[in-house]
Amino acid sequence: MHARTSDRLWTVARTLFGTLCLLMAYASFRYLYARSGGAPGSLTTKFASSGLDVPAHFFASGLALALVPLQLSPAIRRSWPQLHRLGGWLSVAVIILGGLSGLSLARDAHGGAVTATSFAIIALGWLYTMWRGMQAVLARDLAGHRRWMARCIAVSSAAISLRLFQAFGMGVLGLPFEVAYPFSAWLCWPFNLLACEWLLHRAGRQR
Repeated sequence: MHARTSDRLWTVARTLFGTLCLLMAYASFRYLYARSGGAPGSLTTKFASSGLDVPAHFFASGLALALVPLQLSPAIRRSWPQLHRLGGWLSVAVIILGGLSGLSLARDAHGGAVTATSFAIIALGWLYTMWRGMQAVLARDLAGHRRWMARCIAVSSAAISLRLFQAFGMGVLGLPFEVAYPFSAWLCWPFNLLACEWLLHRAGRQR
């Protein structure tokens, strides 16, 4: 009975997380079609001056998040392993593009060096966890591959946590954007990685 309840909770949690990933992917793709412009110094104006980094990063990040539900699906891994592998290699390609363009965009991050440093760490962490996951699967270390790709997804979803923390800071705590944004940038990825490590540890104990 307890195992059945736990499985249902995991299914609900995975569905909710997958939905958030798809919504964030939609927001990223929608941004690509948004009209340019904005006040001097605004995020839109800063991004508009960054050239191809912006469309590359938003497209790659959006597609990486859109692929998360596919890659997390146990049914896909069991019944259509080739589809899982195809999604995995596509994820590798877009994470390389998204990570490199994100590293370039970090230089112009709103909030100066404080926010830029955090975004640079996210970009490097994204590339590193993806590389370790790819390295593990090529060595046929499937358990290691799943652990590292779980961490990669945690870094990928920092975009979601960033918006949630920012909304909480501004909407609930009443913080101005100039304060909430840098704090959110430094909270999003450590929170995700700590949650990921807790889940990996918990899954390991249940085996």
